[in-house]
Amino acid sequence: MRKLVDTGIRYVLFLSALASVFIVFLILLFTLREALPAFREYGVAPMLTGTVWRPQEDQLGILSMIAGSLLVTLGSVILGVPLAMGGAIFLAEVAPPAVREIVRPAVELLAGIPSVVYGLFGMVVLVPAVRSTFSVPGNSGFNLLSASMVLAVMVLPTITNIAEDAIRAVPRDFKEGSLALGATRWQTIVRVTLPTARSGIIAAIILGVGRALGETMAMIMVIGNSIRMPGPLSQNPLTLFLSQARTLTGNVAVEIKYATGLHEDALFATGVVLFILIMLVNGSARLLIQRGGAE
Repeated sequence: MRKLVDTGIRYVLFLSALASVFIVFLILLFTLREALPAFREYGVAPMLTGTVWRPQEDQLGILSMIAGSLLVTLGSVILGVPLAMGGAIFLAEVAPPAVREIVRPAVELLAGIPSVVYGLFGMVVLVPAVRSTFSVPGNSGFNLLSASMVLAVMVLPTITNIAEDAIRAVPRDFKEGSLALGATRWQTIVRVTLPTARSGIIAAIILGVGRALGETMAMIMVIGNSIRMPGPLSQNPLTLFLSQARTLTGNVAVEIKYATGLHEDALFATGVVLFILIMLVNGSARLLIQRGGAE
């Protein structure tokens, strides 16, 4: 009887995993089916390399939106990962239990705040701050920098929670052995704990990147939604992040309600490109994790 129950549970779990894979496959299949007319009529290469998006004139280049998505994700990673890792190390290794019981729920609360609230915060606080801080011609405050800061806060709980779990999973013997050999607490964290937890930390960062790539509402509210290739506003290349942009997700959300015909098909094609980008990110993460485990 016990063997029968174990076998039944094994098959149930297998079917559950199979169902997840099947659902993802159906989503890709449906989106790709709707996008095929645009790929067939306009062409994959012209769509991916074109910088002009004027559906009324059958100009369907999405390179500027790919660049916007990648740049705002990069900005959020640069701003958010150090904060998230600092929070994870603090919660896992440094914080007293009383402080941990206060800080951890506060970090987890960030994950439950609706994205539109983050967007409102960005519009009211960050956009005016960026506009007044950087006196650069053409800087309206609605730009990649404001969007990156909002997105950095949004990915913070995801990266912090998963990285903290990875750090806590490091065997206690490793830490005690390092301390016994004369290493300080900080040396133990940097040279023993973090390298050992590298796979989990990479997974946390990649999940944060996936979260950033898929964000829509907050980006629409603070990035400026200008359909143009992001570029520096002055001779300083860093002013690139003061440029307005539009993301792939924002493009779909803004235009899908009135799109018809080839325009609608092109928006589904945009979704396919976004899907492939996320798959590439996840695939790269798996390779890094496997390589880290092999080393």
